[in-house]
Amino acid sequence: MTETATAPLTGKALLAKVKELSTLPRRERAKQCGYYTVTKNNQVRVNLTDFYDALLSARGIPLSPEAPKDGRGREPTYRVSVHQNGQIVIGATYTKAMGLKSGDEFEIRLGYKHIHLIQLGDTDKKAALEDIDSDESEEDLEDEE
Repeated sequence: MTETATAPLTGKALLAKVKELSTLPRRERAKQCGYYTVTKNNQVRVNLTDFYDALLSARGIPLSPEAPKDGRGREPTYRVSVHQNGQIVIGATYTKAMGLKSGDEFEIRLGYKHIHLIQLGDTDKKAALEDIDSDESEEDLEDEE
């Protein structure tokens, strides 16, 4: 197996040593700062990845974001496209943001270059339909002019 020969430098000590060894090649700099291992065959292997990671950390550049993501999904783009079968799918991100539940129903109203989805409910249904009808009549008047 491999074992580390010396404790690698970190922080300000690493920055000072790198500045001091600025004339040397990068592999030699990493080796001088302790970022190497010796194999069972007595071969020296320089670990440049750990060296660069330590160098970035010493300079205050974060390597990983503060709030780790769960690794699932993508960021919402607020755009959808029509699939090949003619369907438009609205993702779970949007339905959760709107507080929708499984089984919620909508009325689909087609307008000029837009689609309105009106959530069906006892009290909201009539008011929403009246608002949409008045909006469409205003748009029709604008189109005629």
